[in-house]
Amino acid sequence: MRIGILGCGYVADYYATTLRNHPWLEVLGVCDRDGDRADRFARHYGLSTYPNYAAMLDDDRMQIVVNLTNPRSHFETSAAALEAGKHVFSEKPFATEWTQAVELADLARARGLGLASAPCTVLGEAAQTLWKLVREGTVGRVRLVYAELDEGLLHREDYRGWLGPAGSPWPFKDEFEVGCTLEHAGYYVTWLAAMFGPAESVTAFASCQIPNKCPGVALDPPATPDVSVGCIRFRSGVVARITNSIVASHDHSMRVFGDGGVLRVDDAWDFGSRIHLDRWSKWSFRAHRYPRLSRLLGLAGRSVPLVRRANIRHRPPSSNLIDYGRGVAEFAESIRDRRPCRLGTDFSLHINEIVLSLQDPGAMGCPRRLTTSFEPIAPMPWAA
Repeated sequence: MRIGILGCGYVADYYATTLRNHPWLEVLGVCDRDGDRADRFARHYGLSTYPNYAAMLDDDRMQIVVNLTNPRSHFETSAAALEAGKHVFSEKPFATEWTQAVELADLARARGLGLASAPCTVLGEAAQTLWKLVREGTVGRVRLVYAELDEGLLHREDYRGWLGPAGSPWPFKDEFEVGCTLEHAGYYVTWLAAMFGPAESVTAFASCQIPNKCPGVALDPPATPDVSVGCIRFRSGVVARITNSIVASHDHSMRVFGDGGVLRVDDAWDFGSRIHLDRWSKWSFRAHRYPRLSRLLGLAGRSVPLVRRANIRHRPPSSNLIDYGRGVAEFAESIRDRRPCRLGTDFSLHINEIVLSLQDPGAMGCPRRLTTSFEPIAPMPWAA
């Protein structure tokens, strides 16, 4: 299937690198509002360029626009693609305002086109394995989930010097203005929705704790939340607490608490992350209080092997082990095979509503009674 990449900034390196894992996807060309950046990116990856976005949309061969523009440009650029009759796979979130998200979804449905959104980590080995263990009742009935997406004091890093392989800098101003919740929450919210179904309500708190992240650079808005804490109640009865921050120390773990034990994932941003199992027993309290003794007696939790190890032949340009191309491949396969996409319109819109409720509880309402839903999605064939 033929695709075009719109936006050749920092995140585009992740896609260009991992799309090689899916050679049946043909990149016809790339486009960026900065022509020099598009040329540099195209030369680095051996791709062609379109002179402008209109030329990309006028290409009748191209079926899917992979929208990697700034999040605040997603609505306008995705709407233009849908109006031109193109399917759209968008980086997260596919809209930064709720009315725009609904409008995009309505437009895609009215045109009979596909609209899907990153992140694709729910398609990875760690997420699919965890979901399989939950379905199989490994820890009994699940009651509670704790998910952490904390990055540490990001503003104290040397972020102005971060460059992608094609030479694009990390867009720190955009990242701080959009906010860590909109940027990151989906990495685990997608897992939760896949495993436990649609949510019914979100209760959240969000705050900007470090307003001056970029000395000498004016942020707009100046106080986007850099920490959020939310509680999500799912219709299935499961409750999840999720944190997002660039303040607390680095932690990307998730714990799933069931009647029979705890499943723990080390890192949402690693398709091959280990999954650990701790079973409840009369020794559980003692095992945590006396960890050295528990290890000697074999009371400590054990690591559960993956269903399949991560198949990432081309490592993305960071410590993350995510096959970003897998989301595009899943979307393209669903169009080709005329089946529901695991990251399709209804699912992505539901995730967008949850994430916006975590980011801006004042505007979205707190607690937020969710207005969207989706049909259950299928696990990946190898993890069914």
